[in-house]
Amino acid sequence: MNVRNILIGGCALFAFQLYAQQPVYMDKNKSLDERVEDALGRMTLEEKIAVIHAQSKFSSPGVPRLGIPGLWTTDGPHGIRPEVLWDEWDQAGWTNDSCFAFPALTCLAATWNTDLSYLYGKSIGEEARYRNKDVLLGPGVNICRTPLNGRNFEYMGEDPYLSAKMVVPYVQGVQKNGVAVCVKHYAVNNNEFKRHTTNAILSDRALYEIYLPAFKAAVQEGGAWTIMGGYNLYDGEHCCHNKRLLVDILRGEWGFDGAVVSDWGGTHDTGQAIRNGLDLEFGSWTNGLSSGTSNAYDNYFMAYPYLKMIREGKVGTEELDQKVRNVLRLIFRTSMNADKPFGAMNSAEHVSTGRMIGEEGIVLLKNQDGILPIDADKAKRILVVGENAVKMMTVGGGSSSLKVKYEMSPLDGLRKRFGGKVQIDYARGYVGDTSGEYNGVVSGQNLEDSRSEEELIAEALDMADGADYVIFVGGLNKSAGQDCEDSDRSGLQLPYSQDKVITELAKVNKKLVVVNISGNAVAMPWIDKVPAVLQGWYLGSEAGNALASVLAGDANPSGKLPFTFPVALEDVGAHKVGEYWGNVPGYESRNDTIDTAYKDDIFVGYRWTDKEKIKPLFPFGHGLSYTSFSYGGVSTDRKTMAPSDTLAVSVKVKNIGTRAGKEAVQLYVRDKKASLPRPVKELKGFKKVHLLPGEEKTVSFRIDKSALSFFDGEKHEWVLEPGAFEALVGSSSGDIRGKVTFEVE
Repeated sequence: MNVRNILIGGCALFAFQLYAQQPVYMDKNKSLDERVEDALGRMTLEEKIAVIHAQSKFSSPGVPRLGIPGLWTTDGPHGIRPEVLWDEWDQAGWTNDSCFAFPALTCLAATWNTDLSYLYGKSIGEEARYRNKDVLLGPGVNICRTPLNGRNFEYMGEDPYLSAKMVVPYVQGVQKNGVAVCVKHYAVNNNEFKRHTTNAILSDRALYEIYLPAFKAAVQEGGAWTIMGGYNLYDGEHCCHNKRLLVDILRGEWGFDGAVVSDWGGTHDTGQAIRNGLDLEFGSWTNGLSSGTSNAYDNYFMAYPYLKMIREGKVGTEELDQKVRNVLRLIFRTSMNADKPFGAMNSAEHVSTGRMIGEEGIVLLKNQDGILPIDADKAKRILVVGENAVKMMTVGGGSSSLKVKYEMSPLDGLRKRFGGKVQIDYARGYVGDTSGEYNGVVSGQNLEDSRSEEELIAEALDMADGADYVIFVGGLNKSAGQDCEDSDRSGLQLPYSQDKVITELAKVNKKLVVVNISGNAVAMPWIDKVPAVLQGWYLGSEAGNALASVLAGDANPSGKLPFTFPVALEDVGAHKVGEYWGNVPGYESRNDTIDTAYKDDIFVGYRWTDKEKIKPLFPFGHGLSYTSFSYGGVSTDRKTMAPSDTLAVSVKVKNIGTRAGKEAVQLYVRDKKASLPRPVKELKGFKKVHLLPGEEKTVSFRIDKSALSFFDGEKHEWVLEPGAFEALVGSSSGDIRGKVTFEVE
């Protein structure tokens, strides 16, 4: 018998003995806790240390001796990141890792459709599973406190209730594939500039009412298997090893049984990591192997330094065993889950899902005189203006940058939809960021243009004269200083002199449509001069097709804003009364920890504009349609309710237009007299209904104690005070159609 046969025979014998003995940890019929405890009891101290930190940029080891596989993680929240080298950020050079890009999460939130959120999660989970990824680093649910935050496009808006309701089905859809979500960035991570040194100081009331509900829902209702700590500090401790957030709240109050993962480089201290709830350390700044150290990952805070402290008797192993339990639980749910499906990549179903979410998330902000949808039978020539009509938006933005199989641009989408009947011309209009590369992913576009601003505008104006429609496609992009990780915007205005281009176009053509591509609110000083405005978001691979479908009226717009569009930055509480890096003297030149006081407290977004009686550019929840909806009177099933009761609120909604369409009906609640300041109204319910022309449906909501309570920081409990409340139903926070009063006993 040759050596090869001996080896094969030996491996077969080992496998036979292993399965014949059937260790508890390998028996999927045993309970999860039984499997975890059995595996834990078989591990050496060194193996325990190994499984709680990375072995490469995106993976952590399992226990090879016991046949327990490791974990592979991947960015990002709206597409599966391309493969990178083992120890570097550079591309691995694969030719089969191009993904499908789904719309960014602001667009998903703008659908106000929980069914679509589940479908989104299921679909992106299938792509992660197909690529053999165990942990998807997303979704993000940080609250959009300021429109300057460069990472808002990855989040689900300004309202804790909307974010909570939209994140739960996303989590469930992803994890159906045996892929864990990693909900991020826990918590109060609301700016990117100086994100590693910002120390968030806020009241417990603001923490529990505004900044934690979406995370809590992801854990308790969605059953999230991992949570990622934020880069920032909260109450003086970094969030990746923050006792209050990770031990007291996440584990103690919410009963989280998953693993806490550090953001890449978010770990700073071995002792704090041991004591304060971190389970799995990634990306600490050892610079991989390029620094010349052959055991770089052993130098992580929770690697050799931890092992050394145990061996020297400075710490025990109780915390270590609990960390290993949490990581093993994650492994058994994902990489060692024998029942997970195979997944799919770039499937026809994913294309359909991405387009459908894009169509339903696009928000029609303004449509004066009903100039939209475009009538292809009457239009002979359409002029498209703007860099964002051709620039790829899947590349860039930070860790969510993607290498896609394809991306349909707005210009190509319009030409595909109208080109057979209508002449589609293009003018650049402005030159923004002509680069197209991030971490080695290259768009392949050459957007260089040496013409002056005056020449570009002159060309656009000349071509706009006489066009049946002018569609300006602009906004932000995913470059540093705009919608991009690790940087924030310098102001609310559009970059690259776009305001000037739009203003001049409005003078020569009265059928001007502005499509704003962004993940943030922008100022619109030209709003009174432009008849139609669409909020286009970052729509992913199917961007052009989704946008063209809405412009043509093939899809009736039904998106609603997940955050307020202020007229000016001074209309935002975080900038008016709070602290933010832009108005903290000397912030830019300092590298030490900066305390950032959330003096706006619970009054974020529409809560602030309501309180201060400020008229926003567009209110939270706003979104028009090509049809019209009427609302009947609001009614309740009782006039009084006990704290243990639920109250039914109903309203009839009718499509009084000529097109089928969807309406996101919104329920807000107001405490008419409280012992402390409360918002004028708070979102506590929404339902999206589809109505044919002339069709009427009754939309019902249920209100319980949680919808009416506030958090008392001193008592550390939710409080429901007796008295009069109002249930308000409307089409947006600024368009309340009816209300009814009821009493809490």
